[in-house]
Amino acid sequence: MSTPDPLAPERPVPTTRELFLGFLGLGMTAFGGALPLAHRMIVERRRWLTEPEFVELLGLCQFLPGGNIINLSVALGMKFRGWKGALAGITGLIAVPSIVVILLGMIYQHFQHDPNVKHLFAGLAAAAAGLLIQMAVKIALPLRKNLVLAGVAIVCFVAIALLRIPLLWVMLVMTPISVILTARYGERFAARPQVAAAKDSVKDTVKKEGAQ
Repeated sequence: MSTPDPLAPERPVPTTRELFLGFLGLGMTAFGGALPLAHRMIVERRRWLTEPEFVELLGLCQFLPGGNIINLSVALGMKFRGWKGALAGITGLIAVPSIVVILLGMIYQHFQHDPNVKHLFAGLAAAAAGLLIQMAVKIALPLRKNLVLAGVAIVCFVAIALLRIPLLWVMLVMTPISVILTARYGERFAARPQVAAAKDSVKDTVKKEGAQ
């Protein structure tokens, strides 16, 4: 059994109520792209997950059918509080947006041909795109420490964004390939932790001084 690191900070385990309120606030403040705000809420503010855990859970949610943020609320709630947490997460997430969408849909029917309304939606789309790019950069930064994972990410990006290959086919082909490559070569091409590298450097210095 591995001994827990006494220097590692204890992360809070959310209650069902905290899951509901967290995703309720997310549902009320996320416009266009909810994933960047979800990352900020889960990883940076509440610290329910670490950065690698969030990336792994998001990868699973992207592989499953349905919206990523919906899958994330269910998966996170299930992780901490079982089916009650999953229900609390998804209910909090969709409660306010569902009401707002219904009301805006009624208003949009009357003003959809107004040029000002079209400009408003164009501006919202640009802001949502910026949020998604910001989150993509944050998620991609840890991959630079592992050449295998970075290579898989680049291949997927080229296939989807540049070659326009359907997402389903890219996932069906690249998912088993990435799992096999990571299992066989992930540790070999991963960057060594700084602490371990420092220890090795100290050992080499001591050996050299002893030889002299």
